[in-house]
Amino acid sequence: MRIHTGEKPFTCDQCGKSFTVKHDLDVHMRVHTGEKPYKCDQCGKDFSQSSHHKLHMRIHTGEKPFICDQCSKSFVCASHLKTHLIVHTKEKPHSCSVCGKSFSLLHTLHDHQKIHTGVREYMCFECEKTFTRADSLKLHQRIHTGEKPYKCSHYKTTHERIHTGEKPFPCDQCGKSFSNKNSLNLHMRFHTGEKSFSLLHTLHDHQKIHTGVREYMCFECEKTFTRADSLKQHQRIHTGEKPYKCSQSLHAHEKIHSGVREYMCFECEKTFTRVDGLKQHQRIHTGEKPYKCSHCDKRFSHSTTLKTHEMNHTGEKPYTCDQCGKSFTIKTRLKRHMKIHAVEKPHQRSLRSR
Repeated sequence: MRIHTGEKPFTCDQCGKSFTVKHDLDVHMRVHTGEKPYKCDQCGKDFSQSSHHKLHMRIHTGEKPFICDQCSKSFVCASHLKTHLIVHTKEKPHSCSVCGKSFSLLHTLHDHQKIHTGVREYMCFECEKTFTRADSLKLHQRIHTGEKPYKCSHYKTTHERIHTGEKPFPCDQCGKSFSNKNSLNLHMRFHTGEKSFSLLHTLHDHQKIHTGVREYMCFECEKTFTRADSLKQHQRIHTGEKPYKCSQSLHAHEKIHSGVREYMCFECEKTFTRVDGLKQHQRIHTGEKPYKCSHCDKRFSHSTTLKTHEMNHTGEKPYTCDQCGKSFTIKTRLKRHMKIHAVEKPHQRSLRSR
C-alpha cells in the first residue's frame, strides 16, 4: 500500500533519503559504509547489490537475454535494449541550441554541448589531462595504474592475431586482409575516397589539401600555411618565443619525460604519444594515401612526402651547399653531401676556391 500512499518510513540517518521498505534502506546504507558483499569469482570485482553482480556475470558468460525484435541485436539488461530501440525509431527529440544537431538521449546532448562550452570537468591528478566525461577519465587513468580489468575472450582473440598472423577481414576490392574490422573500414576509404568530419570547419581545412589554398603566409620566410594557428606556431621559430614552461599541464611535451603513450594501433600494438601520430601510422596497414600529386597520378600517405615529390616536377631545390653551391630537394641529402667537404684535404679546398 505504501506504493500508492507514497509513505516512506525508513530514513537514512546519513543523507536523509527515505525508503518504503527496510531492505531498500539496508542496501542503500552500503553506499555510505562502502560494503560490497557480492564478489565476482572470475575477475574479483566487488558489488554492493546482488542485481549488479548478476548483470556483471553476463560479461563473462556472454549471456544477452534481451533481444531487439527489429535487428536481433542482444543486450545484457533491459535498459540497454530500451536505449537501443531509439535507433530504430530514429527519434531525436533533444537538439543543441548552438549548432542544431539532434540527439536521441538527453545525456548525449549534454556531453555534446561541452564541445561548445569547453567544459572539461574531469581531471587526471597524475598528468592534469582533462575530460568531458567521467568514464573517459576512468579509462585514461589505467594508463598510469596499468590496470587491465577485462579478460574478454573476444579481445584476447583480436590480440592473439598479432602473434598468429591471422587476418580474417579481407577487402573485397583488392584482397588485402586485416586482423580487425576497424582497420578494414579505414582501408575501404582508400577505394571509396570517403572521408567524413564531425565539424564543418574541419572539412574546410581538409579541402585545402585538394585545392592547394594556403592563405596564411609568414612574412619572415614566405612559408605558407592552411591554418592561422599553424602560422602562429611557426612564427615562434623566428621570434624565439617559448610561451609554455615544461609542466604537467603540457601533455604533449611531458610524455617525453613520463613515457606515457596512450594511443595504440590495434593492428600491431605500436603506441604513440599523439593521436595524429597514430593516424599517420595506421596508413601503413590500411594502405590509405590521401595526398595526390598535382602533376602526376602518384599518391602519398604523408603531406611532407608529397611536397618533396612535387619538387621533382618543379625542379625546386631549396637546400644549397654553402661550400660548392650544389642544391638538394631535402635537407638530409644536403647533410650527407656536407660530409664530403668535412673530409676534404685543405689543398683540395683551396684549389677549388681559385
